[in-house]
Amino acid sequence: MQRKFHSVQPDTFAFSAENYAWAERQLTKYPDGRQASAIIPLLWRAQKQEGWLTRPACEHVADMLGLPHIRAYEVATFYFMFQLQPIGSVAHVQVCGTTCCMICGAEDLVEACRQKIARQPHQLSECGRFSWEEVECLGACANAPMVQIGSDYYEDLSVADLSEILDQFAEGGCPVPGSRRGRYSSEPAGGLTSLSRDGEKPRLAPAVALAVQSASRRREV
Repeated sequence: MQRKFHSVQPDTFAFSAENYAWAERQLTKYPDGRQASAIIPLLWRAQKQEGWLTRPACEHVADMLGLPHIRAYEVATFYFMFQLQPIGSVAHVQVCGTTCCMICGAEDLVEACRQKIARQPHQLSECGRFSWEEVECLGACANAPMVQIGSDYYEDLSVADLSEILDQFAEGGCPVPGSRRGRYSSEPAGGLTSLSRDGEKPRLAPAVALAVQSASRRREV
C-alpha cells in the first residue's frame, strides 16, 4: 500500500516545551552516536502533539537527530502507526484486515465504517470527529475480528458491537476495550480447558484494566 504525506501541510513544526524536554530525555537513553535510534519515539510524540504526523514534524525530528530528512520520511511512510493526514478528532478506527480477521468478518467491519463514518479510508466523517482505515495484522489473531482505536484494542467484534462502540464515542463516552464476548485476554472461545486458576479471576485483563483506569482519570480531569 502506497503511503504519502497529505497534500496540505503546515509551514512549520516545533515541539512544545514539555515535549521538547521529553524528547531530550529520550536521547540520553542511547549511546553517543546512536541517537538516531530515537526516531520512532520522537515521531510518535510529534504525532501525539499534532494529532497526525506532518512533513515539517518529520523534518524537525530528523534535524534534532542529525539525519537527512529522507530517513524520517522512510520511517513515517513505512509504519501504519503514523498517520500522514488529519484523522478524526474523537476516534480513528484501524480495522485489522489480515487473514484471521478477514476470515472472521473484518470485511463486514469495514463496511460498517463506510456506513457510519465515510465511504473511503482516511476520509473524515462529515462532523470531522471520526475516520477509519484498514491495516495489516495487529497481533490479536485469537480474538478476531478486531479494531484498534487510539491505543486500545476492541476484540471479538460484530457489526453491532462496532456500531455501539462508535455511538458511545460520539456521545462522549469511553467504551471499555477488550473482548466483546467477555473473554479474559485470549482464552479459547469455548472457555478454559486447562491451566485453570484457583479462586476468582480478575474481571478485566491487565491491559483493559489499565485503559479503564486511564479513561476514569481523564473524566475526572
